[in-house]
Formats: sequence, C-alpha cells, structure tokens
Amino acid sequence: MSKTNLIGGIDKFIAESIADVRAQAGGEPVLCALSGGVDSSVCAALAHKAVRDNLTCLFVDHGLMRKNEPEEVVSVFRDGLSIKLIHVDARERFLTRLEGVSDPERKRKIIGEEFIRVFEEEALKLGRIGFLVQGTIYPDIAESGADGKAVVKSHHNVGGLPEKIAFKGIIEPLKTLYKNEVRECGRALGLPDTMTNRQPFPGPGLGVRVLGAITADRLAVLKEADFIFREEIAAAGLDASLGQYFAAIPEQRSVGVRGGARAYGFTIILRAVHTSDFMTAGCARIPYEVLERVSERITAQCPEVSRVAYDITPKPPATIEWE
Repeated sequence: MSKTNLIGGIDKFIAESIADVRAQAGGEPVLCALSGGVDSSVCAALAHKAVRDNLTCLFVDHGLMRKNEPEEVVSVFRDGLSIKLIHVDARERFLTRLEGVSDPERKRKIIGEEFIRVFEEEALKLGRIGFLVQGTIYPDIAESGADGKAVVKSHHNVGGLPEKIAFKGIIEPLKTLYKNEVRECGRALGLPDTMTNRQPFPGPGLGVRVLGAITADRLAVLKEADFIFREEIAAAGLDASLGQYFAAIPEQRSVGVRGGARAYGFTIILRAVHTSDFMTAGCARIPYEVLERVSERITAQCPEVSRVAYDITPKPPATIEWE
C-alpha cells in the first residue's frame, strides 16, 4: 500500500490548495516554474485556477532535457492548454556553469541557483517580481534533509536553492504529497492522461544522469540512448506499468569490438523500477527480449557505445537516480 498525506480526499485538497495559493499570492503576479513534468504541470493547473491571468508559466531549457522534450513541453502548454508561457533557451548558460563539475551535489546546487536567477530575470522583464510557485513534493523535501530527515540528495528546488532570492516568496501547493497523489490530483483537475502519466524527470535533467563531468559528446549519446530505451518500452506496452525508466552514462569507458578491432567506448546503464511513492522502489523485471532489442539498437545507432548494462538494485539500498 502506498503512503498518503491526503486528509479528507482529493477534492478537499484541491479546494483548499486553490484558496491557499490565492491567499498567499494576495493579488500579486505569480510565476510558475514549469518543466513539463507531472509535478510542475499539476502545480501550474492549480495555480491557474487560483490566480488566472496573474499566472505566467516559465519553461527554461537548460540543455539537459531529453530528446525532443523542449518542443513537446511548449506544444502541450502554449498550444494545447492555452496557458501563458515563456520559453527561455538557457542551454549555453547552464552548460557553461556546469563545465568540469563532477560532484552531483554541486551540480544540483548550480542548477538550482541558475534556475532561480533566470526566473528572477524573466520576472523583472514582466514588470515586477511577485511570487514563484513550484512543484515541490514531499519526497523532494525528505530526501533533501528537511522535515527532520537525513540528507539523501539535495533536490534542486529544495536544498539546491540559493539563500537569497528576489521573489516575495515561494508557493509550494504540492509539498505534502507523494507522486501517486500528485497524479491523482492532476486527473481530478482534468489534465490529460498523457500529462498525469508522464515519465518522471528530475529538475536537473540529464545533468544527474551524465555521471561525473558533463561533456557534449556524452550528453548527446545519452539523449539518443535514453530515447531508444523509452521508445522500446512504449512499443512493448510496458510504459504504463513502470514507475520510472531511463538511461544513464558513467564516466568509465568499456572495451568493445567494432569492425573486428578493439574499441574503447561508452557504457550505457538502463534503469527501470516499480514504485508509487518514490520513497521505495523495486527493480522492474523487463522481458529479456526487450532488453536485448534495446541493447542492439543502442549499440547500432550509437557507435560510441560498446556496452549496455541493466541495473537491478532496489531502493533502498540504492536511490532511483544514479546521482
């Protein structure tokens, strides 16, 4: 049975959250940090019901999105939901700041700070800075060492935030919910299944899936390998049954064979888990023929890759993400 922090049901939570957001905003403009993921999408829907035209959603492309994702996010929100959306291309800015950084905690803090600075700059362009609303959920807070818990990792929207921000305050209407409850909230708000069932994606993006220092070549390879993995999972009809699935790329290279000669290429690690609350998770037993097809496609379409591995570790002792 999954954990729950809902008291009184989803309808009561939504009604109280809308009232809370409206009261906290106090008629001030509200900027919503939108990544296109489940948490920020549900957060945006709640905020829109609360403040209507006072809401502007801001999607920042930090260069660490999955393949085709920036275009999909803009299409869904600006064209599909008609929500006021600003799209900022900050790829060069983020990747420059992350150059040579290998420690995952430093990555998260750099990404968290840069997000806030971009939000502040864009809010000033709109005329005045009011409140920032973001889709923080309970596991983000718990794993970041807040609420009396030990630090597992600093989520960019909690432990990764800078000490000083220019906003009047941060509004977090989902901070008491687990992921399964956020999905339930989204469905109750009328969001489409394609959005509420969307594959979870960390705020730091592929920055925490490129293990060690981020380089352009490893990032490009990972985007393609991850796309292939997700495509094959969907083709096998497994996507709806998995809590999360993705690819990661470690720093270590691995010996392989190309054209009958020794090759020293990248390794791709595949990860898929069953979970509802994301506090615990079990390894998904993906059919071998699916994994074999994924491996064949990745090594054929990404010649820089010499080896593909599948992670079978549950959470705990591992975390779902590699960094």
